[in-house]
Amino acid sequence: MFDKRTIFIGYDPRESVAFALARETCRAHMTLPVPIYGLLLSDLIELGLYRRPMEWRPSAADRPILWDVLSDAPMATEHANARFFVPFLARTGWALFTDGDVLFRDNVCRLFDQLDRRKAVYCVHHDHRPKEDRKMDGQIQTRYARKNWTSVIAFNCDHPANKAGLTLDLLNSAPGRDLHRLCWLDDGDIGELHAEWNCLVGHSGEDVNARIAHFTSGVPDMPGYENQRYADEWFKAREAWIRGGTRLLVDSWDMGMRSLALASPKARPSAGCASPSGRPAGSSGTRRTPL
Repeated sequence: MFDKRTIFIGYDPRESVAFALARETCRAHMTLPVPIYGLLLSDLIELGLYRRPMEWRPSAADRPILWDVLSDAPMATEHANARFFVPFLARTGWALFTDGDVLFRDNVCRLFDQLDRRKAVYCVHHDHRPKEDRKMDGQIQTRYARKNWTSVIAFNCDHPANKAGLTLDLLNSAPGRDLHRLCWLDDGDIGELHAEWNCLVGHSGEDVNARIAHFTSGVPDMPGYENQRYADEWFKAREAWIRGGTRLLVDSWDMGMRSLALASPKARPSAGCASPSGRPAGSSGTRRTPL
């Protein structure tokens, strides 16, 4: 039996480009169709699921910060606690959540293929103890048990421990730090992914070859994070996303025409004549296809 699979990527309006690149790079590497949804806090509030009190508070970073009242702690993103509502949206099967500041470098179907139904969740078991007090665009760096375990996490929506323990009452009453340490689960219910499925850029070892690169301290377009590991790939992905693939299509067509010209020099069209495809010479003829 093939379990239903869904993917949810956390959205924060301050990181819209990063979110788009996470979704696009995820799609680009997949070999099987898996639906990808953006996880929006506003949707959860509108549905009546998310009832945690929040407020904006001033900070030393010259911008207000979102504050979770139950935790008496800041939320660096709008999906800080929203991720734990994913099983209520997916309802059944395996639901993978990732933060919005990730770059997929491999086929995420391979992650799903290794999941065991006997486990309630799967995640990388980090020992992440950041030393800095600030991250991203001036957000407060919080510290708690099992930090970053839930930044990439696969939920078994049908597991009895999730059905019984992960209730709306818990989600709307427990401090966020308790949710992030997976307080409703026994340790034996928590499966472990290899570190390559949530490589914390700047924190994980250099020997970890990321399948999912997580820019947890800050995405490359934030000042001070432009030269970190995998930043060059992130910027290339951004350029491809902006172009919509047009450059790749132009290059592919040009290469085909060059091959044709080399194979049959006399068949090369002269200026003003029609090319073998029926297009005027000098016209790229590139077709824009929907992504």
